[in-house]
Formats: sequence, C-alpha cells, structure tokens
Amino acid sequence: MESNLQKSLLVYSCFCFIESDVADFDGRSSLLYRFNQKSVSTVKDMISLKFKTLQSDGVMLHGEGQRGDYITLELKKSKLSLEINLGDTKLRSVNGHTSVTLGSLLDDQHWHSITIERYNKQVNFTVDKHTRHFRTKGEFDYLDIDYELSFGGIPVPGKSVTFLRKNFHGCIENLYYNGVNIIDLAKRRKPQIHVVGNVTFLCMEPRIVPVTFTTTTSYLLLPGKPQMDGLSVSFQFRTWNRDGLLLYNQFHGMSGVLQIYLVKGKLKITVHKLSRSQADITAGVNLNDGLWHSINLNARRNRVSIILDNNATSTFHSTVQMQIYSGSRYYFGGCPEQIAATGCLNPFGTFEGCMRLILIDNQAVDLILVQQGLQGNFTDLQIDLCGIQDRCLPNYCEHDGECSQSWNTFHCDCAGTGYTGETCHSSLYEKSCEAYRHRGQMSDFFSIDPDGSGSLKPLLVYCNMTEDKTWTVVQHNNTELTKVQGSSSSKPQLVHLSYTANREQLQAMINNMDYCEQEVSYHCRRSRLLNTPGGTPFTWWIGRTNEKHTYWGGSLPGVQKCTCGLQGRCLDNMFHCNCDADRDEWANDTGLLSYKDHLPLTQLVIGDTNRTGSEAAYRLGSLRCNGDNNYWNAASFNTKSSYLHFPTFHGELSADITFFFKTTASSGVFLENLGIKDFIRIELSSPVEVLFSFDVGNGPFVVAVRSPSQLNDNQWHYVKAERNIKAASLQVDHLPRQAREAPPDGHIHLQLNSQLFVGGTASRQKGFVGCIRALQLNGVNLDLEERAKMTPGVRPGCPGHCTSYGNLCHNGGKCIEKYNGYSCNCTSSAYDGPFCKTEVSAFFEVGTSLIYNFQEFYGIAKNLSAHLSAIYMDKTTSMENTAFSFQTSQAPSILLYVDTYHDEYLAVMLLQNGSLQVRYRLDNDKGPDILSLNSGNLADGLLHSVKIDREGPSIHVQIDHTHSMNYKLSSDRAFNGLKSLVLGKIVDTGNLDREILNANVQGFVGCLSSVQFNWITPLKVGLRHFTSGPVTVKGDLVESDCRSSVMTEPIAVTTPLSFTDQFKPTEEEEPLQKAVKSDSAVIGGVIAIVIFVVLCIFAITGRLLYRSKATYQNNEAKRTEYAEAPDVALKNKINYQDAVSEGKKEYFI
Repeated sequence: MESNLQKSLLVYSCFCFIESDVADFDGRSSLLYRFNQKSVSTVKDMISLKFKTLQSDGVMLHGEGQRGDYITLELKKSKLSLEINLGDTKLRSVNGHTSVTLGSLLDDQHWHSITIERYNKQVNFTVDKHTRHFRTKGEFDYLDIDYELSFGGIPVPGKSVTFLRKNFHGCIENLYYNGVNIIDLAKRRKPQIHVVGNVTFLCMEPRIVPVTFTTTTSYLLLPGKPQMDGLSVSFQFRTWNRDGLLLYNQFHGMSGVLQIYLVKGKLKITVHKLSRSQADITAGVNLNDGLWHSINLNARRNRVSIILDNNATSTFHSTVQMQIYSGSRYYFGGCPEQIAATGCLNPFGTFEGCMRLILIDNQAVDLILVQQGLQGNFTDLQIDLCGIQDRCLPNYCEHDGECSQSWNTFHCDCAGTGYTGETCHSSLYEKSCEAYRHRGQMSDFFSIDPDGSGSLKPLLVYCNMTEDKTWTVVQHNNTELTKVQGSSSSKPQLVHLSYTANREQLQAMINNMDYCEQEVSYHCRRSRLLNTPGGTPFTWWIGRTNEKHTYWGGSLPGVQKCTCGLQGRCLDNMFHCNCDADRDEWANDTGLLSYKDHLPLTQLVIGDTNRTGSEAAYRLGSLRCNGDNNYWNAASFNTKSSYLHFPTFHGELSADITFFFKTTASSGVFLENLGIKDFIRIELSSPVEVLFSFDVGNGPFVVAVRSPSQLNDNQWHYVKAERNIKAASLQVDHLPRQAREAPPDGHIHLQLNSQLFVGGTASRQKGFVGCIRALQLNGVNLDLEERAKMTPGVRPGCPGHCTSYGNLCHNGGKCIEKYNGYSCNCTSSAYDGPFCKTEVSAFFEVGTSLIYNFQEFYGIAKNLSAHLSAIYMDKTTSMENTAFSFQTSQAPSILLYVDTYHDEYLAVMLLQNGSLQVRYRLDNDKGPDILSLNSGNLADGLLHSVKIDREGPSIHVQIDHTHSMNYKLSSDRAFNGLKSLVLGKIVDTGNLDREILNANVQGFVGCLSSVQFNWITPLKVGLRHFTSGPVTVKGDLVESDCRSSVMTEPIAVTTPLSFTDQFKPTEEEEPLQKAVKSDSAVIGGVIAIVIFVVLCIFAITGRLLYRSKATYQNNEAKRTEYAEAPDVALKNKINYQDAVSEGKKEYFI
C-alpha cells in the first residue's frame, strides 16, 4: 500500500514539473519557420499556443503564398482575428477570404490558449473555452504557403500586409505548428528557425499594478504637491460605462476646480472658477469600448493641454483666465460620501472600471503602498487586479440581437430581428395564420414564426381567412402560365422555383399544418407528360427533400398517373394522363399535389417538346396549407392524480413556455420538471393567481400574476412564462406582464434531469383538473392528444371553445362548436366573413329595386300550403330593430321601406336638403308619425350608418355613432301582417304618401351596406341567394364595397366569374395563348378580342348617353374576366386580396 502511494506521488510530481518553452517578443521581433522546399501545400493544419500581453494589437502568426493563399492570426483591439484564404480560380481573388473573431479583453496579462484545427475547408478555432466552427470560402481545400511562416510579426518587407499590422508584444508559450515545437527549435538554434530582432526565451513580466473601481461608492484619493505652478496628471483607464467621473482636483486656495469625466462615451475636461466655466474640452468618441485609453493632462499658468491615447493628432488646448496652482488632493473615480469635509463634488456618476499607470506631477504612484495604507485613501477598490468582464462573450443575445454592455450587465438590441425580450428570445409573431384568425384578424399578409423562439426566422405569408378554413399561402417566382419548347429527354428544360421562405422555414411551417396542396397544370399538344403506362416519364418534379417524383397532381405518391388516370376519365383509356395520348390537339393534366412530406415543389423537369408540332405550357401554383395541428391540440385532466409525462425539458439559458388552460378548480400544477436541486414549475395557486417558479442554484425565484377576475371560470386563459439569464417574466391573458430581474453574477444554468410532468407533479400532489392546449416549450410543440390516448385519467381534446371565443363572432353571428376550434355562422347576420365582420354591400342604380317578400318567406320558403301561409299575413311585431349603412350624393332618396297588408309602413328617407327622416305609420286610421332629424346633409358621398330601434311607442335613432335621439310615437300598436321590405325604388306606389312618392322618383342611387330588419337580412339574401330566396330584384344590382367607393361610373359585369373560373379557361387553347404571344392564332384571337371590346365600349357609351341622368359614381376595381390564378396576383397585396375575395357580381332579373 505504501509502495503504491509512493509511486502515485512520484507520478504526480513528474507531471508537476513539465517544462514549458516560452518566447518573449518586444514588438519588433519575430521567429521565421522556413520550409525545406519552396512552398508547402497542406489539407490539414494544427496550430496551438498560449500567450499573454498588455497590448491590444499585434500579429502572432502569418504565412502567405504567391497565388493569394494566406493565414493570419492577429490580436485586434484585444480580440483575436483569424483570417484564412485557401484561394480561388481567379489569381489573388478576395472571394476566398474568410475572417472570424473570437475572445475579448485578451490584453489583461493573463495566459490565454489558442487552438486552430483545419481539415480542408472545415476549421475549428478555439480561444480559451470558446470555439467557433466555420467553413472557409473559395473553391480549394488546401493551403499553399511559400518559403516560411512568421510568428510574432511580419518583419520582411514586401509582404502584402506589412504596412497594415503591428508586431506582437508579449509572451508566447508552447507554440506548435503541425507537431513542430517552434520555440524549442529556436532555443536550440536549429537552421529551420530564423530569429529577427530581440527574442528572449524568458517571459519578462512588467510590474504594472491596475486598480478596479467596483461599486458606485468607489474612489481613490492620492496626495499631490500643493501650490505648484500648474499641474501634470496622466493615467490609463478602461470601462464599459458611458458616464462617470475620472478625476477631481480642487486648486490651491479653492481658486478653482479641475474635472475630467466621461459623458456618453466622450471625454470632457472642465476648469471652473467660482462656479463659472473657464475651460471646456471634449475629446474622443466611444471611449467606453472596454479598451485601455490613456490621458495626459498638463496645466501651466493659464493654458490647459490634454493628449488622448498618446496620439499627437489628438491633442487639445484651452486658455483660461486664471492662474492654475495645484491642489493637494486628487480624487480618482468618485468622491467620498462626506462632501462637506472633502469638498469633492461629483454630478457625473461614479466611474466603474479599471485604471493603471497613474502619474501625478510626473511621479508614478505606487498603488501597492496605497493598498498597504501607507499612501492616500480609498473605498471599495480592488488593487493589483483589473476586474473588467466582457458580458457580451459569450453573446447571450439570440436571433442576431446586438449586444452592448455596462460594467454590471449587458443589453440586447432586438430591433429588426423579429424577436423581443431581454435576450431577443421570444418571437413577435404568431406561429400560424390560425393563431391570427383567433385574434380576430381578417385576411392579410402576416409574418408567422412556425418554430416560435427556435432558430428559424419568421416568414411572410398571406393568410386567407375563409368561413370554414384558414389558408396559409406562400408564393414563388413562377406562377404564370409559361411556354416550353425544344426540350428532350437528353436535354430537358429545368425549372427552379424560388419561394419567399427557405427550405427549413417551409418545412417547419408544413409540419405544423393539417393539410397542404399545390396545383400543377400541364397543357400539351403532341407533348407527353409521364409516358404512361410503364414508360420512363418525360416530365417529373422534385420536392423539398430533393427526391424525384413521377406522379402528377391529383394522383398518389408512387402511382405514376394523373388525375384522369385515377378517375378513369383520360382522353385515351390506354394512357393514365391526357397528355400521354400524344394527340395533335390541345389537352391538359391539372391536379393538386397534396402529400405534405413532398411539398413544396422546388424543381420541374420537362423533356418532350422538341418534336415537330410539339407545344406545351405549365403553371405551378402557390403552396397553400390550412389548419394548425398544435393550436387546438389539447388534453383533459380528469383527476388530481392524472398527468402526462414527456422527456426532460432543456432550457439551460433561456426558456419560454406558452399554453392555454381552462378549469373550474381553484388550484393545480400545470407543469413541473425537476433536477437534483434545480426545478421549474407553473401553477394555478388560487382562483385569481398564477405562479411561475424555478431555481437555478440561487434559491427559489417566483413571479406571480394576480387577476382581478376569476381564472377558474371554465374559459380559456393564455399563459406565457419566460426565463433567461437576465430576468424572468409571466403574462396571463392581457394582464400586465410581471417581470423580475435575476440576481447579478449568480448561477445561470437551469439543470434538469427528470421527466417533464404536464397536468401534475412527480409526487402526484396538487394535480391540475381541467384542460390544457397548445403547449409549447422553446418553440417545440408537445403533442398532448397523442400522449393522452395512452394515458389513463387523461382524455385527448377539450370541448367548449365557444365559451371563450364566441365573442369573436360579431354582428349577430353564432358560434358553432368544432372538435378543433369553432366557426362563426353568419346566416342571421347582415355581415359575412369568418367573423361576420365583412360588410355585404351593393350599388343601386337609377330604378334598381330589391323587394323582400315576407309572405313568401313565411309561406313558400317554409313549404307551407297557401291556406297556412295566409295565417302569416297576420304576423305582428311590436318591436323592430333596423340597421344599415348607405352612401349617396342624391337627395331626395328612399333608403328603406317596410309595409304591411293593413296599410301600415316604416319609411326611412333623405329629404331634399339631405337630412334624414323616419316615417312610422302604425295605425291606418291615423296619419304617420314623422321624425325629422337635424342630421345635416347626409347626401355628401360619404358612408353613414343608421340604427333605428322601436319598442312600443318608444323609438331610438342613432346616426354615425355621433347623433343619438329618442322619440315617443303617437301609437304603440304593432305592425300587423308584414308584407314586404323594399330597398331602392318602390315599385308598388298605390298607397304611398306624397312625400314618399317625391323621394321615390329615382328610388335610391348609391351604395347600401349591411341591411338588417329584425332577423331579416334582405340585401345579403338578395346577393347570395337571389335564385332561391324570397327576393325579387329589378334593375341593375352590383355587389360593391361602400368603404372604397368614390364618384366614378361602375361598368356592369354581366357574366359573373366564379373563383374556379379563373383556373379553367373555356377552351384548351386559352392558357397557351396567354403564355405564347407570337403564334399567329394568338394574334388572330387578340384582334378578335380587341374588336369585341371596341363594340362593347360603343354599346356601353350609347347606353350611358341614352340615360343622361345623374348617377352615383363607384370606382371599385373590377376583376377582369380572363384573370390569372390568384397565385399570380400575390405579387402585390392589393391584387392578391382581390383574387382571394369573391368577384363583384351584377344581376339582371
């Protein structure tokens, strides 16, 4: 036993006395390692060394070749820069230049280690514990160096970088190049090494004692010689702070004050006499960069001079109207708290940083004597140490956030990154269009971030919010119908698609979607597509995984067919594609690619258009996806002991957790993950409080949010918790975000090792009872539903979404519950769209009339007999709610008219002066009640809203949310036997009052929008269901948009286009005619179209001249009958929105 111990001590002692090879370079010296041959070409290099220095700049290694290759390791502003160029096909090209910077504050006279490993283009660059992995630019893999490598500098004239670089000044230890000990060869004076200048093999450490000002109360008091004629002070400083006092000196006899300080990174020198400024000098910029800066100040008689950074060009002078005599006390960095006793006044803030090489009156200050209490005085200083830290190394700012720092902390500038938070960790954008939809957003362009706080950047997409689905559309650069000629199997035409997002972004987006599709269309004449059955395909496509696919749109992966082949409807049953019939007439194969794992289409290869008579054209649609398989991914926890478990959560430095919950329980743990000592937990601690707690080794840290209302109300509530090395925050719903700063210089790593528990804890105590959905940790979605399927006590999904989101269905829309989410039923609303917020508007021309027949609604629409329908002639209503918007420049006008079978009516109209009048006749034995409103001229071409509510004799009228009036009618009788509601011109004028007849001359000319009478939406029914609803339309009725209307004449569209019409031309030649402009047939077609358009213009002009009446003007953009697919229109926002909305329609009935 004793023998073994002796052996162990012997071995240990051997390791302790390993000798190091050290070389000291004085800034003018270097070592040259010369090769045995003229040049060396390497594909692999290994360089390692240690160094220490007091200088911030200097070349440590350099080698170059005649063809432009080089490698340089250089200290620049206390950071290490590695520059490599392996060369390019062009001689001395800069295309191969690669530069990487690593490390910081490396001029601190401490040993730092460097390792450079290169294999071909791959390089690992390590400084101390920080490593950068990168690939060099250029075309070549080997490094050509001629003659020699220099270490410590570039001494030989003629080198390409000689005049730009300083030599290294400091010590280098254990310098190895590809296994060769360079310093050992130099010490042994081997011929491979040439020594330039004075290189010694012993590290001579200069005796420089720094001092660190660590807190806001730090200061250093040094004595000076009083009553001297002038003064002289010099010192060096380094700091990250923009502001702070550097030096304060009160002249002899309190005759004046000298102050040197930093303001916004600039140096300021002021001389005061009796509170009046005698001198004010500003010098330098960005002096808070963490580097050493020197100040040399001299004041003689009445002249003050200062030199910054020993640069003669940075010398500043000022003349004062006073004689300067030095004082006896020099305060560096700050002032004592007892201002009255010392006379030192500091309005600039305490300096936090380091100083060294202090000289007063040309005498060096021995800071060791100060440390021993033998000279001067100080508070809160660290002497013989510069304690500056680079808090931006490593850079904790994520997603390219820009790091800046002060003495105690760092800051991240997240501007332009798309992320926010203390470390730019959290995305500013939703993960999907589905999430935007359920924030109540309408169709528009949005940035989405599929991986949340993950590494992928957000991408811009178009979100098309339809009534039943939310479509996410990603555009590419080639959506137009494009002609193909001259391609063959040996020389095919290759089409590359470039999307508005990169491949990784698209994959993350697609993975989150329920369904994706992309339409492909191939138009052909004597041009085969897949060469079916059994032949080698002439055309194929490549998806995002770079795999070749030989099936076409509408078919299945691996099935070499087109849509018609699967359906058995091809032009020739011998083939599986229409184009494969190879006929001398136009055909097409069009279908949807919908296998998510293959999308999007990135390349198309076409190879059969070089034969005589062969022609083809293709169209590739945008990528369209819908759904969000995470947003509604939910689990229901039935007991307090039930939970789901997942792998350990890894959020060592940054963690963000988001989810929705709903419950009726008063408390419960949402999730928990434990380590040996560390943990993270989010819980409902009471019906009104959510807690976010964790421990990273500094003790439990808790952030709480209290709600003014109950959170256990069985409605969905949103939770977002974030923790990083600077702070922790918690947000619940739209309540103010609560945040707490992390303790400075504490532990920062969250180390967990157990499973993640969701809905409970490892102890099965304090479990959560309720629903959790859309759980995401650091951008990663957890599939709650899939895990719940195999876990007792937990059910997948959670019903009851309308209780939380029903308020998003506006204007009387009804929330319809779905398994994954909800939808809005707008049947009983005068509005349309996914949230019943889209106004349904129409333009009425002179004489246009829309008649809603109540009898038909009650009788025929309900399939009742004529006898039973007569019962509804006595239908009465004692209250009415009427609402609509209008826009016109014509007065008088009739806006809305409702009559009964008993000569009762409601009339809303504009008088000659444009004011609004409401006429109610509830008793046919009496005259009407006339309500004339002092509303001003409403026939001003602007959009106005009207709301009229009656209950019994009480009536309330509101105009534009600004005018509100209440009235009492002469009768409280009900409407008896509703007959019809008329918009526009009243056709049946038999019993109309004279005033209504006057307003009815032209009816209404203008735009009516969102008309509602009780539960009836006559305008919407007339536009959407005019063929089957109880509506009669006379004249021209054009669906319009009142909010975009101005005074121009609308051109009637007599043939409405459906959404699918834009994709399907009436003749097979049409797509190619759009793509091929040079064919004679196309020219003939164009001429025919021009003639037709001219004739139409003449016809329309004649019609307008014949009318010669004042008409309301509307300039809503018309969509052309031959519009391209909506994917083409995505090229600009306005056109695209037109393409995904319904086209304007005009009905002639």
